[in-house]
Amino acid sequence: MASILTGRATHRVRRGYRSALSGVDRFGHRALFFGTAIASTGKALRRYRPETLRAIAEVGLGTGLLAAVGGSVVIIGFITLFAGATVAVQGYNSLGDIGIEALTGFLSAYLNVRVVCPVTAGIGLAATIGAGTTAQLGAMRISEEIDALEVMAIRSVPYLVGTRLLAGMATVVPLYAVALVTSFVASRLTTVLVLGQSGGVYDHYFSTFLVPADVLWSFVQVIVMAFVVMLIHTYYGYHATGGPAGVGTATGRAVRLSLIAVVTVTLAVALALYGSARAVHLAA
Repeated sequence: MASILTGRATHRVRRGYRSALSGVDRFGHRALFFGTAIASTGKALRRYRPETLRAIAEVGLGTGLLAAVGGSVVIIGFITLFAGATVAVQGYNSLGDIGIEALTGFLSAYLNVRVVCPVTAGIGLAATIGAGTTAQLGAMRISEEIDALEVMAIRSVPYLVGTRLLAGMATVVPLYAVALVTSFVASRLTTVLVLGQSGGVYDHYFSTFLVPADVLWSFVQVIVMAFVVMLIHTYYGYHATGGPAGVGTATGRAVRLSLIAVVTVTLAVALALYGSARAVHLAA
């Protein structure tokens, strides 16, 4: 009996050891790919400019049915539109419970810029641009198109991954600008036209507490988000296996990990920029 228990314990230890080694190996494989992909952006910009421009158009406007409804611009714009309206409704009602609903404009300028709009835009990027990238690269992998590029002496990482990283960086700024404007417009229209607050009151508190530096850092935050999301989705698409079902699995895993990355980046930026602030000063 003792020998059986000892054998089981030894088996558990070996299995845990192999699992730990496998995790380290996966981490190293991903780190190596991410480093190679980042380094390949320079070559992609120098040698594959037409493909980079095509990827920018594809990322910004989409393909197929997504292009028919206006592409990623419209999708992310609508998502942030409803997010901004939700901030206005919830903020007006919550502040109204303590008699300070006039500060809804402050809440819109504070929350939309720092949390709501960046997170919503990051989720939209992962669900549209990121998922499409994973599916496209995964389809190329299982149909051996990536292997065909290597046979033709075309380095697949700069041509497929580097160009898409550059496309993501080039399109995220105008996409987020649209998202930020739509969230502001939605918050104001909901507060003034639907909830009945005076437009002058809303504009006063909104303009007073809208900090330009926060808007700039918000753009930086979204750029970092887009870069991380594109790295994750290109990795899973480039290494997809198992046929069409494997591509679907890779897309799901990439979306799951990229959503975690979006929230993690938001937390890290919030702690770095606003973690030392212990109070919100409501005096102009």
